[in-house]
Parts: sequence; structure tokens; C-alpha cells
Amino acid sequence: MAKYRTLLTCLLLLVFMISGCSSGTTSNSNTKTLTLWYWNRSLDDNLISGVQKQFPGIRINAQKIGGDFKSKLKTTLAAGKGGPDIVAFNDWVTELFPSADRFYNLYELGAKDIEGDYLDWKWQLGVTPKGEMIAMPIDTGPTALFYRADLFKQAGLPTDPEEVHRMMGTWDDYFSAGEKLQKALGGKVKLLDNIGQVYNQVNAQSDKIYFDKNENFIGEDPSSSMRKAWDLAVKASQMDLLANAGTFSTEWNAAMNNGKIASFVGAVWSKQILMDAAPDTAGKWRVARAPGGDGNNGGSFLAIMKTSKYPKESFEVMKWLLNSENQVTSFKELNLFPSASKALDSDVMKMKEEFFGGQTTGEIFTESARNVKPSYFGTKYSNLNGIVNRELSSVALEGKSPDKAWNDALSRVKKELLR
Repeated sequence: MAKYRTLLTCLLLLVFMISGCSSGTTSNSNTKTLTLWYWNRSLDDNLISGVQKQFPGIRINAQKIGGDFKSKLKTTLAAGKGGPDIVAFNDWVTELFPSADRFYNLYELGAKDIEGDYLDWKWQLGVTPKGEMIAMPIDTGPTALFYRADLFKQAGLPTDPEEVHRMMGTWDDYFSAGEKLQKALGGKVKLLDNIGQVYNQVNAQSDKIYFDKNENFIGEDPSSSMRKAWDLAVKASQMDLLANAGTFSTEWNAAMNNGKIASFVGAVWSKQILMDAAPDTAGKWRVARAPGGDGNNGGSFLAIMKTSKYPKESFEVMKWLLNSENQVTSFKELNLFPSASKALDSDVMKMKEEFFGGQTTGEIFTESARNVKPSYFGTKYSNLNGIVNRELSSVALEGKSPDKAWNDALSRVKKELLR
């Protein structure tokens, strides 16, 4: 009997323990789990971890997606089910406008109340032509001229950023300075990296490129920058100013580190790429306002999928992650350039950078960010831009006639628009 009483006691204790565990689980049943899809360095991991502290009733299931992020998202949209609560977009946000009904309209969740806190042109990129806001700004990609001060000095060109901008304020003036530089340095150094970079950066300075807000193709209209960008890119090639090194390729990295390229126009996020590619050139680079005007290249967004059971909670989390204070933190940690206006006034923008000779490049990029023109890219921007860039490459690398390449580009563009 003693043996059975002992066994019964043990069973009763086990029941009480299980009961206690169940009670604990019940107390956490109000916790709401929000799944987040993002890619490496698109958001600060430490800030994501801080969500639970900021919102005790919320748990973030953060999934860092590798590989082709856009394809995974589009596959999920095509399936019509599944997906996260919160999802990141890159600068291809307009490609998702046809699927706007699959995302919550953030204006209906309170976005109007904070719209004034952000750069207007960046905010508007996430608003569909019908006025639905499907994406909230994370960061921006203001552009500027990166240049080797030592090579400019050797060529008798100014090296102070303000003087450089005064002398090279237009693309034509910049190309003229490039001719002088290449002659002075015996043709051993090229002014620029490649033809596509010129084309893309000229368009980045425009408010009209391929489409109007009704998705009409405007590339042949005088209001579009497409032909202007094409002509300037071809001119740079014909003047032999290009190293023909693909942007951020192995050849590009080597040319930057070996001093074979004196300058390029790029977005703020190019800084880290340049520092990693050309460590031997530390202290020799400077940044000035870009020839041709201020522009933007890149920058990400957050959205809430309609499959989310917790849209209001998701929006509150997004608001916190992307407020001006946290954008300053993200800039310090990941070099994500702010989209919130107050963050641009932070002291962190005035920090001196050794790689750029002690220059405070944040001030240059801040001025650029404040002067970007609002633009509409259209749902097929990437497709058309790829077509045009391939034809431009044939001009620079294969000697194809610019006129024939232009006509071929237009022909292929119009075929793409019929698909």
C-alpha cells in the first residue's frame, strides 16, 4: 500500500505542476505576435529587438529573408494567402501598386497624422495614383559627387567641395573638367565609372522619366529626362571619359582602390561600398553636390499586408521603428540615411569622417535630400530601365551607333509596354 500511496502522491504533484504551467501560459495568451519580413541591414536588429520592451503585449517574429526578396514577396502575393504582417519594400515600391488591395491603406490607420514628419517627396513614393498609402518610408538615397581630392589637385582642379560644385554644377561643365583632368594625368585616370551610371543619375535628378501617373509612357516627350540622360551618357562615352567598369563590380572595386577612376555620382549608401572597395584611398575622397542637381537613388519602405490580423498594432510598431529618434540610431548603426525631417537636423549629420579627409559629408547629403524632386516611377520602371541600359552598354562597349541603339531601345520599350 505504501508503494501505491507514494505513486499517487507523485501523480498528484505532477498534475499540480502541469496545472501551474498551464496557468502561466494562459497569462500570456494576450500577447500578439507580428511577423516581419526584411533583408539584412534594411532595419536595425537592435531596434527590432526593442519592440517588445516598447510594446509589452507584442512579440516580433523577425524573419531576415535572403536571396531574391522581391521574387519571394511577389510569389506570396500571387498565391493569394500567407505572408507576414509587416513587410519591407525596396525602391521598387511602384511595382506593387497594382497589388495595392493586398496591403492596408496606411492613411486609414492614422498615417495622415505623421505625414508632415517626413520628406514629402519620399512619403509620396509610397502613395498610389489613387491616393492610397501602402508604404511608409524607412530611408533615402540622396546623391552627390564622390571625387578624389588628390587627383583633382594634381590636375589643377579645385578640391574644396563648394568650389568643385561651382565649377562643375552642370553635367557639361563636369565633363569639361574631366577632359582637363585626363589630359593632365596622361590618360591614366578616367573621370567616371560607366555609361549606365551617368544615365541613371541624370534621371534620378528628374521628376519625369518614363511614365506619368496614369501609366502613360512619356519617354519621347520633351518633359521627360529620358532623352537628355541618354544624350549625356553617350556624350561621356564619346569624350572617352569612362572607365567602363560596371558599378560595384570587381573591376570597379579595383579601379577605385588603384586610383584609375577620379570620381562618380552616387547615392549616400555608396559610401560604405566605396570604403570597403578602396581602403588604400582613405582620406583622399571628398563629396560635393552633384552636377546637374540633387537626386535620389534607392531607399526602402515598410507596409502592412491585408492578411495581418493586427493592422493597428503593426502600424504603431512601424511608427515607432521609423520615428526620427530611431532613424538617427539607424543612421549611426547602419548608415541608413533618414527620411524623417527632424533626423536630418541631428548632430550625427555633422560628424567628421576620416575616410573623406575629415569632411562632414552628412551636410552635403542632407542638402541633397531636402531638394529632391517628387517623381513617379511607374510599375514597369525596372523593365524599361534595364532595356535602355543594355542598349547604352552596347554603345560604350561594342561601338554600336547611338542613333540605332536609341531606336532599338524605344522599339523594345514599346514591345515591353504591350505585355
